[in-house]
Amino acid sequence: MSSTRLPGKVLKSILGRPMLARQIERILRSKNIDKLIVATSVEKSDDRIEALCKEIGISCYRGCLDDVLDRYYQASLQYKPDHVVRITGDCPLIDPELMDEVINFYFDGDYDYATNGLKPYTFPPGLDVEVFKSMHLKTAWKEAVAPAHREHVTIFIYSNPEMFKIGYYKSKIDLSSLRWTVDRADDYELVVRIYESLYPGNPEFTTQDILNLLKKRPELKAINTQSK
Repeated sequence: MSSTRLPGKVLKSILGRPMLARQIERILRSKNIDKLIVATSVEKSDDRIEALCKEIGISCYRGCLDDVLDRYYQASLQYKPDHVVRITGDCPLIDPELMDEVINFYFDGDYDYATNGLKPYTFPPGLDVEVFKSMHLKTAWKEAVAPAHREHVTIFIYSNPEMFKIGYYKSKIDLSSLRWTVDRADDYELVVRIYESLYPGNPEFTTQDILNLLKKRPELKAINTQSK
């Protein structure tokens, strides 16, 4: 809730429901995840996130605001997963089919860490998926000291390919010119317009549905890519 660029963004309304609830609705369509946990902070402003999780029946762990790596690690101690799939909370267009593709890629390649979000980017920001072994989260938690490594959870892992086997899942077509994360007011406007156009007719709209919409209505794409 304490985002500086767009305060309260995770609970901003999309078709009458909080953005985070819309994102969770999409994540739960993944066939490969066993449990979904919202890992938020202990700050008073995030009480509303915990309340939303209780309302919709989703587990919620609360930890440090700034040391997100510690928050993830402490959550992993409580739930004891073998593998972790990480999605940031500002991705209401997240694709559950893509999540499953990245997870399958991770297992098929026997990687320590796999993602579709490394440079050179081929997917839009907002479709990022990370998968990694829980034991490597512990390694990062013990060894990472740089503030950026503590804030962004996985930088220590993917910055050390000599320590970890890294897999990069790429899009067949370059979609990196698009921007589907919600970090600014114009990002939020685009996401709302996409939901208004697609959700009423098909609540399970796909990435391809979004691409088809943007092809028919290119003015939508321009909402948040001019100042990218």
